[in-house]
Amino acid sequence: MKLKTLLAFMLGAVAFTGSAQGFKDAVEYYRADQPDEAEIIINRTISDAATDKSMANFYLGQIAFQRQNYANAKEFFEKGISINADNGYNYVGLGEIALQQGDKSAADDFFKQAAKLNKKDAVLLTDIARAFYNADATAYQKEIKKYIADARKADKVCPAVYILEADMLAPVNVGDAAGYYEMAMSATDGINYPEAFVKYARTYFPVNPNYAIDGLKKLLELQPNSALAQRELAEKYYDNDQLTMAAEQYGKYIQNPNHFKRDEQRYVGLLYFGKKYDESNALAAKILAEDPDNFYMKRMRMLNYAALEQPEKAIEEGDKFFQTTGEFVPNDYTTYGDMYIALGQDSIGVLQYEKALTLAPEKASLYKDISQAYTAAKMYGKAAEAQQKFIDMDPEHTTNDVMILARRYQNAAATSDAESPEHADYSQKAIAAIEEVYNKVPDNLQVLTTRSRIYLIANNNEMNDDIEQQLIKIIEQLDSDPENVTARKQDYIFALNLLGKYNLGKDREQAKAYYTRFLEINPENENLRTFVENLK
Repeated sequence: MKLKTLLAFMLGAVAFTGSAQGFKDAVEYYRADQPDEAEIIINRTISDAATDKSMANFYLGQIAFQRQNYANAKEFFEKGISINADNGYNYVGLGEIALQQGDKSAADDFFKQAAKLNKKDAVLLTDIARAFYNADATAYQKEIKKYIADARKADKVCPAVYILEADMLAPVNVGDAAGYYEMAMSATDGINYPEAFVKYARTYFPVNPNYAIDGLKKLLELQPNSALAQRELAEKYYDNDQLTMAAEQYGKYIQNPNHFKRDEQRYVGLLYFGKKYDESNALAAKILAEDPDNFYMKRMRMLNYAALEQPEKAIEEGDKFFQTTGEFVPNDYTTYGDMYIALGQDSIGVLQYEKALTLAPEKASLYKDISQAYTAAKMYGKAAEAQQKFIDMDPEHTTNDVMILARRYQNAAATSDAESPEHADYSQKAIAAIEEVYNKVPDNLQVLTTRSRIYLIANNNEMNDDIEQQLIKIIEQLDSDPENVTARKQDYIFALNLLGKYNLGKDREQAKAYYTRFLEINPENENLRTFVENLK
């Protein structure tokens, strides 16, 4: 299974683990358009002494509003006002609800009250402009421009203003949007607006991933302890298929108390694909100790032990995994099956491959895999059928795939009754496959030896003149390289022995020549030496 596919299956529910920067991290996640993560941190830190509870309710209200839960949003905003009536942000929230309900007059009153309470607050004024933009960018174009202008009067280099302008441009002009994000990033107060760096990376990534990553690296330099900065950089490495860098960055990020459990799981997967199986296994075990029913980590325990070539432990973990409720994928069953095959329990292994096939009968590569499993189980007929199915389904199959098919049919023919229809059928199919290969690579020694073996089996292991010529060509090919005397010794023995036997009845001088060569290749065979010396 491809890496991204498996990692996607590994992701479970988001869970929060700590509160290093507390509420500040929640604000950063919210401003970076990650409301789910922000909500988790707010709920976890809302009782902390350092948490601004009025603002916490504002953000919870905004999150509820985005989910179209307007009644709940109103409750949060009103609660925020009850905690601190001088905080204008909750009035912005009530104004946004009024806009959603079509009451522009009420919205204006709420916004004026907010601006009055937070005089010359460029961020609040920008939030009002954003509320109008979210409600209807065309209908409220005048109001958006007014509040952006007011925000600039309050602070002409406020990063929040640049970020809103960039957000409005991003859907239509990536380049200009990136420019505004860069202005926010480079502003004097830019370090306090990490969402600019994150949104810059998100906007620029499809165009130039390296620029996006460089922006996040700069953010991390400015805020080395920011969970958002650490996580976003790890995510972008992952999205850019820089999996080694992603694994390294995730390793640093999950040391931050504000990391999410979901990200631990992804790190387990990255360690696995980085072949750090023991580390991956240890972290998976740690997660399971806290969450014993974690489907994804049970999968990883099985996969890690399989990769460590410890089939007994892999099967033990696999037994636990398959008792868990979850969405199984073909790779689960094929891995489990491989472990049984490794222990010599081929029939059980094949059953797992068959289960994998029921999950994805349209996946051509599975037929190739199960063909190999059938071969291990000595179920040669089924192995040939599965390989044939793979070739029929995959138009991009290779010549080597056809070579494998020829050998699958060869095995099926060799193990069937010589007088049976199955033997004849398998033999003819083996010949058809090997001839297809031979026509493409006629001078390949592996092809030549396989071809002659197939013809022998098809002819009930009886030599004929055609097979003799095939064997002679094998000898000629072997003789073209002196290294073959040792490197391909068994091919020499195969061909010379058959040629010698075949010529005993028709040309004993030629037979003796073949046997003499055979003895030169295999001088330690005393019985052969005696036989050659007695040949007349």
